[in-house]
Amino acid sequence: DMHRIIAFLFFMGSSMAFQSVLNPTISPRTAKKSAACLSMNDYLSNLNPPSGHSVSSSPMAPPLMQNTGRKYFIAGNWKMNPDTLEEARSLAHEIVRSADSSQREMDICICCPFPFLAPVAEIARGSRVAVGAEDVFTEDRGAFTGGVSASQLKSVGAKYVVIGHSERRHGNIASETDETFNLKTRKVLDAGLEAILCVGETKAEYEAALNKAVCALQLSKGLAGVSSGEMSRVTIAYEPVWAIGTGLTATPEGAQEVHAFIREHLSGMFGPAVAAAVRVQYGGSVAPGNVDALMACPDIDGALVGGASLQPEQFSRIIHFR
Repeated sequence: DMHRIIAFLFFMGSSMAFQSVLNPTISPRTAKKSAACLSMNDYLSNLNPPSGHSVSSSPMAPPLMQNTGRKYFIAGNWKMNPDTLEEARSLAHEIVRSADSSQREMDICICCPFPFLAPVAEIARGSRVAVGAEDVFTEDRGAFTGGVSASQLKSVGAKYVVIGHSERRHGNIASETDETFNLKTRKVLDAGLEAILCVGETKAEYEAALNKAVCALQLSKGLAGVSSGEMSRVTIAYEPVWAIGTGLTATPEGAQEVHAFIREHLSGMFGPAVAAAVRVQYGGSVAPGNVDALMACPDIDGALVGGASLQPEQFSRIIHFR
């Protein structure tokens, strides 16, 4: 099993990086593991913690502090939709009306295409809805045709920026690396904006029981150089690639297990208090029929919603989850 796992990591082109940046914080307190997961734990226990972070010398993460102060965070990711500004305005108005009727203390965000940011931000002004961008470029200004900087996003009313979405990791629109996502995270935080950093495994990685190892690698590399204080402006979105836009969804138990692992890994990187405060969203075919069970899980703090965020009635039901 170990030979196959190591061969898989070399195939991903990340085995050496894996050894230099991945923090061994997998805990035996998580739900039962397959033999492959146990072998991976044995492998990770010999790895060094990422440079630039103060972590426990123990192979276990520090015990997590109980936290009751995390606000739910529901974000709609419109992707390359809708077709026209008129449709975007109409959809934004409906979402704002629905959000303002919610009695729950929570954060709500619309992440929309660049051309719609300013008009949607104007519609959301004074409401409970914030606006986010779906990407950002790694430079501040210059001869980068098509690039959009963090300062430009901020100037038109964006508060959040999605970073590392699987559609930018795996070739739908780009094939970007964790190093690129780290640069983007740095630009977003330096501009005073908030990052939604997406992590998650492909179907092949899931079937090889590498989902936690992949998430740990993406977290360690994507958050390299981020300080504990800056983590208050970072949300993690766990999006299993095999569930995005497919109609498939991780079971609440499966999603909770990975979310709990993500929090333990963050505890190893930044300490238990920071890990207890960071919000971890679930994304991957979130819909009215599964949102209640997902939001009932203790380590799931919200959702990054794709297709359902384009349907006002469905997104309203997600916002008003029970």
